[in-house]
Amino acid sequence: MEKRTLKTVLTPVTLALAVVFGIMIAPGVKQRQQATNRAFLPVNGSKLDWMIGMIAHSYVDSIDVARIEEEVAIPALLKELDPHTVYIPAKDLQRTNESIVGNFGGIGVQFYKYRDTVVVVKVVPGGPSESVDIRDGDRIVQVDDSIVAGKKMNSDQIMKMMRGEIATKVRLTIQRAGENKPIVKQITRGSIPLKSVEVAFMPNDTTGYIKITIFDMNTLAEMTRVIDELTAKGARKLVIDLRGNEGGVLNIALNMVNEFLEADRLMLYTLGNASPRKEYHSTGRGKYKDVQLVVLIDELSASASEIFAGAIQDNDRGVIVGRRSFGKGLVQEQRLLPDGSALRLTVARYYIPSGRSIQKSYEGGKEKYYSDIYARALHGELSEKDSITFDENLKFFTLGGRPVYGGGGIMPDIFVPVDTTGNSRYFADLIRTSILYDFTIDFMDHHRARLAGTKNVSEILDYLKPHDLVNDLAAYAETRGLKRDETGIRASRALIDTRVKAYIARHVMDDDGFYPVFLQDDETFLKALENISINM
Repeated sequence: MEKRTLKTVLTPVTLALAVVFGIMIAPGVKQRQQATNRAFLPVNGSKLDWMIGMIAHSYVDSIDVARIEEEVAIPALLKELDPHTVYIPAKDLQRTNESIVGNFGGIGVQFYKYRDTVVVVKVVPGGPSESVDIRDGDRIVQVDDSIVAGKKMNSDQIMKMMRGEIATKVRLTIQRAGENKPIVKQITRGSIPLKSVEVAFMPNDTTGYIKITIFDMNTLAEMTRVIDELTAKGARKLVIDLRGNEGGVLNIALNMVNEFLEADRLMLYTLGNASPRKEYHSTGRGKYKDVQLVVLIDELSASASEIFAGAIQDNDRGVIVGRRSFGKGLVQEQRLLPDGSALRLTVARYYIPSGRSIQKSYEGGKEKYYSDIYARALHGELSEKDSITFDENLKFFTLGGRPVYGGGGIMPDIFVPVDTTGNSRYFADLIRTSILYDFTIDFMDHHRARLAGTKNVSEILDYLKPHDLVNDLAAYAETRGLKRDETGIRASRALIDTRVKAYIARHVMDDDGFYPVFLQDDETFLKALENISINM
């Protein structure tokens, strides 16, 4: 009884003391926690900063916090934003910026992985490799101490070995036709320009054709140079091909538009939640205000390409030919982070002169956004203009009063469906397996000496006339395991013949040889030539 009473008495006392001491202890614990927090947490850090800091400092197991930030936290955060806000790790930033700057450190060759052999397809004129007598057709066996011949390496891996800081050296071991022993060449890497104007030529006496692949810091200068050359030869009309051009630097695109417009024409305006409206107008100092103009676009033309095409269309300055463009109308600013990485953050939307937003919807998520082109194909948009429906609520007008529609992308004035004429499973297999292109490498190995130095496409085609290239290709394909298909050959003969000749011409004259041949069967290009004289 006494024992029970004592326990009964002591228990409340003990509990009371525990509560008292607990109250006394708590401030001390809190003070230590605050001291600990101050030791590893930033002042005014966000909740995410605090959590990452706590994990880094106090988590029970060893953990790679940097990896969690890069591979988990950042992707999860950006997933909630638009498809074009992207994080660029520090290791990738230089390579990513090369397409904007317009050059990189390298040795100056184009190469192709031909059956586990690295073949020099074209040596860049005036580049480091030309200076040490690297030649078209050389096989690269070894880069420094690393053997590349016979190895299962992809083109990116090989490219990384040959690129590097300007003025650094790389040693190539090559095998050359007619030489019994390997040749060793030491090359000092230089600044290699990335061409943004891929080709410029005159398909007829009065028209110039210009293929632009990207808008980088050099594109304006490249474009004006080739237009001056074409106009000096008599070109009074221009076809500017932006198909497949994914964009680039905004100011470069606007400066290019400016070359074609009269003074004080609205070219573009931008607007965002934290970015007030900013308008861009033409200066009137453009050199080509009187040149007739056609612009080619397709479903892969995006961003700066759409700004260029949209400004030309909305100002009734030229004719847009092709298919509806991609629909990327968001402004990104690249902001550096402390560790050398960067965030390309969307800060505003583009609006072309009629008031249309270029940007298509991304409410369904990134996967749906980027698969939109396949959805267009399934819907029939790539083959039938009538399959495209327009929202009357998104109806706008050009400077001259023509109706145009928003909703994403630029709809061309003249629609040209995807050309499926001559397609066959056999032709698709030749392309898919790279057998067709490989055949042209093999052909050049046997005919390079005769074709070397040729500077005229007509001479190349004359040389190829006696050759039954389609039949020779079919025989070559059989040695590579692709069974001869007479039905497919008959259906696709013209396509196969043109493609083989175009690639051979590229081996000889680079893009100056390729495009004049390849475009002979290009429906969008041919439609542009038909409509180049239309005044809108």
